[in-house]
Parts: sequence; C-alpha cells; structure tokens
Amino acid sequence: MSIIDPERLKEIALTREDLARYSRHLILPEVNADGQRRIKAARVLCIGAGGLGSPAALYLAAAGIGTLGLVDADRVDASNLQRQILYGTDDIGKPKLETAQSRLREINPNMEIVRHDARLTSANATEIIAPYDLVIDGSDNFPTRYLSNDVCVFARKPNIYGSVFRFEGQASVFAPHLGGPCYRCLFPEPPPPGAAPSCAEAGVLGVLPGIIGLIQATEALKLILGAGETLAGRLLHFDALKMKFREFQLRRDSTCPVCGDAPTIFEPIDYEQFCAGPPAADWFAAPEGVPTISVRELKTKMDNKEALTLIDVREPYEYEIARIHGSRLIPLGELDTHVNELPRTGTLVMQCHSGGRSEHAVRILQEAGFENAMNLEGGIDAWSVEVDPAVPRY
Repeated sequence: MSIIDPERLKEIALTREDLARYSRHLILPEVNADGQRRIKAARVLCIGAGGLGSPAALYLAAAGIGTLGLVDADRVDASNLQRQILYGTDDIGKPKLETAQSRLREINPNMEIVRHDARLTSANATEIIAPYDLVIDGSDNFPTRYLSNDVCVFARKPNIYGSVFRFEGQASVFAPHLGGPCYRCLFPEPPPPGAAPSCAEAGVLGVLPGIIGLIQATEALKLILGAGETLAGRLLHFDALKMKFREFQLRRDSTCPVCGDAPTIFEPIDYEQFCAGPPAADWFAAPEGVPTISVRELKTKMDNKEALTLIDVREPYEYEIARIHGSRLIPLGELDTHVNELPRTGTLVMQCHSGGRSEHAVRILQEAGFENAMNLEGGIDAWSVEVDPAVPRY
C-alpha cells in the first residue's frame, strides 16, 4: 500500500511534459500513470546532502518527486568531491544546499525544493520532518541518526537508513507503524565515543555511497508506489571488496524505549549527551575527565620549547598523508603495549585526525595512572586550519 494520502492525489495531474519525461515509468505496470501521480505528489526529506544524499536526491529528482526537502548546513570542501556527486570543483567553499538546489533544478525544473540550511536538532527536527511523507537519513553521525529515528517513530513516518564505512555499507527501512523495528531496536545504545571512527578518520571508497544512496532512493520510490517488498524488518549489508550482498532479519524490540510495548521516550531528547556516553568516572578510574589543549596553545608551548611529547594515535597510512613535526606514531590499537614507554613528566599530548580517537587514548592513559596526558582539540585537522596550512587536510 502506498504511503501517499489519497486525498492529495486528487489534486495531482500529469502534464504532457510529464507524459513524455516519465514515459519509461508509465509503461511499467507497477508504476503506470497512477504511480507517477503518487511520485509527483510525494514529499521526501533528505537529511544530509553529502555522500548518501547526493545520489538519492539526484535520482529522486529524475524520477519526478514533487517536493524534495534537503537538510544540510555545510559548505562544499575539496575532500567532498571524491563521492558527493552533487558538487564540482567550482563549488568549493559554497553552501552545499545552494549548489544542490541549482543542480537538482537542472534535472527537474518542476520539482519543489525546500532548503533547510541548518543542522537537524532536537529543537527543530519535529517541525522540519512534519510536512514530509518519508525521510531518507544520509547523516554521518550517531546523534542525528537517533534523532531522525525517534522523530519519525513519533510522527509515524518511514525512516530510510543508510550508512557507509570504508568498503562496506548497509541500508534498511525503519517504520514500526508499517511493521518491523526502528533504529533503536537494532542499536539500543550508541558506541562509546571514539570507538566508531567517521569516514573522515577511516575513509570510504568513493563509489560506495552511490550504491547505498541509490538503495535508499529505491526504497523511497517503492514506499511511494506501494510496490514490491521494502527493507522493513531487514538489514541489507554490502561488501564492495567481495561484491556481496547479505541480508539480516530484524525484529522489533518489545522493550525499545521509543517503539516498544511500553515506550518511555515520547519527544526528542538531548542526543549529543545520549551519544557522549556516561561520565568518565563511570568508565575509567580518572574522575576529572579529559583535559584538552587547543592547537594554538600547543603551538605556543612548542615555540617556548616546553617539555612536550606529542603522540599521534592515527593509522600509519594517515600519518603518511599528514603529520605534525616531532610527533610519534602509536596507533590507538597498539597504545596499550607502549604505555610504559611514555613519559609521566612534561605534557603528553595525544592527537588524531579530529580529536575523537585521541580523547579515547587519554582515557586509556588516565586509567594507567597518567596525570599529564591531554587531548589535542580538533586534532591535526584543526592544526592545519589554524596553525600550519602547509599540513595537508584529508
């Protein structure tokens, strides 16, 4: 059954231009003219206009979606161009949605594009999601995934999930009101901070988001048409290196705090806090948390010849791309075996790409009794932006 309100369909008609443009849809029995009218009536929200949102938005525009909402507050960066196909070299530095709107109008000038030039937050998510029939979640962080899931459950709207990591991706449809689980049923708790590196830290094969993003767009069209079997209740996993798809059956968790039999969450919560994990005292012996040092403070200490030891906890291939002069490489996974080699005097500065892994490294050292370990805020990326532009960004 289609998710499109039948009453809205009464206001939708196909023009002669539509009949010509979508002729390959119209001859499909599963689509035909009625299905194309549903597509034209549909209102789809893409959270994120990056690796996943780019291919999803492009193909939904080409398919004839009537209204496409886009949520993104970022600007185009050179590192985006390897996979975010909405953008080109001339767009570097521009707001993503400005460029995305222009590109999508080239494909479908008759589609309504609604820009939400903002981050999705607990304060705005309910209002932003409300007008749409379904959500495609192309976000790359856990707070936004939990937020979009919860608001979609509250609003009884399908949430089409996708994620990518290095050479692997996965997709599903979370829609408890249509059967199956929600995102929280699959992932009741977020991973500990720093335990799941982002694409900026671990990398991603450029074509992979295209594959997963198109699966998300396909699921959106099926829900709109009421055709075929969706991924509700199933998780589709793709391994690009082996060129293999695997399918996992999912079940709704009856104890889920959002979609379970006795829910306890009825409105958006503080997702940044939820995904930050328990206080440091609950995880490690050190009650004072993680001390930080800014890149500018580090530069001043280096210029003043203060006693410093800079440890880089990234992977060797990252260290080859860019490094801070004088840093020593000890990958995070090997830190335990090198603890006794580190000084307990002077300032011990832990550094990674953007600060997540190095924060975890400081916690490991705190547990081992180190009182002089600090986390470099923003990592080598902040160093490149604020201190030494000659250090390549990646």
